[in-house]
Amino acid sequence: MISSNTQKPSIKARIQPIVAVVEIAQNAVRAFVQPALVQAVMRIALAVPFWKSGILKWDGFLQLNDTAVTLFTDEFMLHLPGGPYPYPAPVAMAFLSGSAEIIFPILLVLGLATRFAATGLLFMTLIVELTVPDGWPIHITWAAMALSLMAWGPGKLSIDRMLARWARGSAIPPGRGHETHL
Repeated sequence: MISSNTQKPSIKARIQPIVAVVEIAQNAVRAFVQPALVQAVMRIALAVPFWKSGILKWDGFLQLNDTAVTLFTDEFMLHLPGGPYPYPAPVAMAFLSGSAEIIFPILLVLGLATRFAATGLLFMTLIVELTVPDGWPIHITWAAMALSLMAWGPGKLSIDRMLARWARGSAIPPGRGHETHL
């Protein structure tokens, strides 16, 4: 019978160096990717496709172009059970869509009324999905971004945050000569 005084290291002891390396990597990522940065990027990423769509619907200030009206009159259909169905009030729908696609992205980029703007774009995403059902892989990413902004807000790099701090009295109001404290 052969006896050995050496023990085989436990599984925990063998994976401990791997766990340590993973923790170092996670800490390095966390140091670089701050929540405020993520939320700002999320706001911009959600704003861009809607802005690009909205800007194409206008010929000037409150001047809806003919293409936008034609899309809602002749091209776009709501894909509901028993459908597809034409949009009701296509000129009004084109105007509302074009307006929302400009206003909500501006609010998101500024971080102003962010949860409201994200809710509006989530609703628009649902309407777009009913119009272009095959686009769900993109639409679900828009919905996920909108939902995350609705749940966690705009982050520290936003006007919403600045206004909230000012309302609580923890920041000096703009225009008092101490803007660096915001």
